[in-house]
Amino acid sequence: MNEDRTVPGEGPEEHRNETAGAAAGDSGETAPETGPAGAGWTARNGGGAAPEAGRPSPPTGRERLVRGLWPPRMNRNQLTVALLLFVLGLGLAIQVRSTSESDPLRGARQEDLVRILDELDSRTERLDDEKRRLEDLKSELENSSDQAEEARRQTRERARQLGVLAGTVAAEGPGIRMVVDDTAGTVEAHMLLDAIQELRAAGAEAIEVNGVRVVTNTYFTDSDGGVRVDGRKVAPPYRFEVIGKPQDLEPALNIPGGVVQSMEKEQATVTITRSEKIVVDALRSAERPDYAQSPSQ
Repeated sequence: MNEDRTVPGEGPEEHRNETAGAAAGDSGETAPETGPAGAGWTARNGGGAAPEAGRPSPPTGRERLVRGLWPPRMNRNQLTVALLLFVLGLGLAIQVRSTSESDPLRGARQEDLVRILDELDSRTERLDDEKRRLEDLKSELENSSDQAEEARRQTRERARQLGVLAGTVAAEGPGIRMVVDDTAGTVEAHMLLDAIQELRAAGAEAIEVNGVRVVTNTYFTDSDGGVRVDGRKVAPPYRFEVIGKPQDLEPALNIPGGVVQSMEKEQATVTITRSEKIVVDALRSAERPDYAQSPSQ
């Protein structure tokens, strides 16, 4: 039989308190006291609940933002689209930059731009004049009583004009005289060819360089101490005799980044003089074509 050894005066409640106290004593901690008001550990430690060991603190707002942005959660399609957009933007930026750097008019002054516009207007006027002239010739042929004689007259006039362009006929008229003094020997053949092309675009009708007539098949090559024009060696200074409208020819050579500035960068001196009478008398021999023939022959 089990004996009930409960000490008189001690009830079950007192027995449980003693047991708790003993356990606390073994672990080195003081067991919380319970009183009538229910004040135990809380009463002695100033209030508040006991913290749970090992539980992390809740994240702050900044930490939640960083976790939401990084690492990025993107699938393969989104990465492909982002890469394509990046390549497209890079290509556009490079194109815009290269276009801006290669534009010779980017740093041009206002008066230079006005001069270029005037030159374009002059070219338009020349084309309009040529159109009206051809229309007048057509009307004369249609209205002339002697169409055969009128046709022969226009043919002779046209032959004279073609002879001037082909270099088989001497010519004179208003124009400019350009002298390129290249003491350093830095002017190359392609620079002189650029000048010829610019003059032709400005309406030059006859050109002569150091006694050599310039025609449609004229070529320039570099040579020791100078340049060869159609195989004939010419030395500086290079003298251009040009027949055309001076008001169009001179501005065409002086545009920003044009012929004059290119030669001056090579330490050459360029002098342009307008004149009411320029004589171009260097002639080219008429060459009979080997294969091309007139349909009337």
